[in-house]
Amino acid sequence: MSHTSDTIEAAAVEAATVDLPAHAEAPGRRGLQLPNLTGFILPFIILILWQTAATYKWIDPVFLPAPLTVVTAFWKMLTKQKLAFDFLASINIVGQAFIYGSAAALLLGIAAGLSRKVEEFFGPTFDTIRHIPGIAWLPLIVLWLGIGAPAKILVIAKSVFFPVFLNTLQGIRNVEKNYIELAKVLTLTRWQLIRKVILPAAMPSIMVSLRYAAGLAWALVVVAEGLSGLEGLGFLIFRAQGLLLTDQLLVCMVIIGLVGFAIDRSMFLAQKRVLKWKQGYDG
Repeated sequence: MSHTSDTIEAAAVEAATVDLPAHAEAPGRRGLQLPNLTGFILPFIILILWQTAATYKWIDPVFLPAPLTVVTAFWKMLTKQKLAFDFLASINIVGQAFIYGSAAALLLGIAAGLSRKVEEFFGPTFDTIRHIPGIAWLPLIVLWLGIGAPAKILVIAKSVFFPVFLNTLQGIRNVEKNYIELAKVLTLTRWQLIRKVILPAAMPSIMVSLRYAAGLAWALVVVAEGLSGLEGLGFLIFRAQGLLLTDQLLVCMVIIGLVGFAIDRSMFLAQKRVLKWKQGYDG
């Protein structure tokens, strides 16, 4: 009877452990969960300092217009100057460049990671091209393709390619040998080894590189559009600089910052979802 009681008690403890997550709180301690506003403190301080500097004219309004002036300029650009069209043009270029560059990088990175011969074939050429900045390629590519979207897409895709390629390659090469040996003991096929062992183990490195590449693509579109083209947020920034339209310049900067933040958060959530099996230090 004692043995039966111990078994039942152990089963009850196990069931309780399964049903109650590690982060769950006791029912009596549950309360209203307030959103974490810590990240808004610094932007709020910057806004206050900005408004104060504009109010007391510590800086000439030509160089630093008041926040309300910037909001007014945003509405004018949105309703009268086709800001939405320029924004969509930039998003379209970034989206295509990121997809093309990261897709090619993943394919070649996986191939080079799985085969030393593929790495030796592409390695010297890629290492040489990688050290030439994307902006240095822009004048030549403009001669080939003109100042339209294809030239910008190609330049940004080149810049996106190498971080993803290198991280994919190194992510595969850094897979623990113990995993490979265990797969051999389990007599996994080559495809099963890649799908169930190598790619999951390399996925953290790959996801980090994709997140970085997405932000890099959005940052580079400003430079690419500013140096060549007649549309997009980059074009608006360089035009505003030339005409001393500081309010419009700040509008574009704020939009770029907010969209960049949204892109990064989206990639971070995708990373968490893909790597939900991986637990690490939360800080």
